[in-house]
Amino acid sequence: MIPKMETCGNGCILKTNEQTSNYLCRMSEDLNIVTGTKTEQYESLIPQIKGLLEGEPDIIANLANIAGALKEQFNWLWIGFYLVKPAFAKTSADKELVLGPFQGPIACTRIRKGKGVCGTSWEKAKTIIVPDVQKFPGHIACSSLSRSEIVVPIIRDNEVVAVLDADSEEENHFDEVDRIYLEKIMQHVEF
Repeated sequence: MIPKMETCGNGCILKTNEQTSNYLCRMSEDLNIVTGTKTEQYESLIPQIKGLLEGEPDIIANLANIAGALKEQFNWLWIGFYLVKPAFAKTSADKELVLGPFQGPIACTRIRKGKGVCGTSWEKAKTIIVPDVQKFPGHIACSSLSRSEIVVPIIRDNEVVAVLDADSEEENHFDEVDRIYLEKIMQHVEF
């Protein structure tokens, strides 16, 4: 029997015959890390991230690749996602943020709505830039090395479904350029 070939996205092909199915995937090219202004770095990175996401339906794989690409380009202390999920413990809250794909030191696993920078961003459904985490009321210190932070909510159908969190070892590291471009990147994530 002649095998049937079907394109599955991201350069993958599903090859099937009567007995077996095999995925044949080409690997993505290496990430093209650029120097220059922060704007130039984001402008170079966004089409690469779009290419990584194209044709891949798995949200965890996509979030992992976004975190990896941002970590490689900017070398932040920590970059990752928290996903809105049903609460683990029986509390007054029915949902909480649960750690998703990330790059960097180990992290807090669960965050309640309104707690810390991530929980506050979720509650307010807006991006929060914290120039000095020591001055943020209720900051959750997952790493003592963190000095500044940005949290970007991912909003679908008027609901926050996740947040992107980035931490730096430098104070005043994140600014409006980061906010604009990270929000653009989050628009490409399909939940």
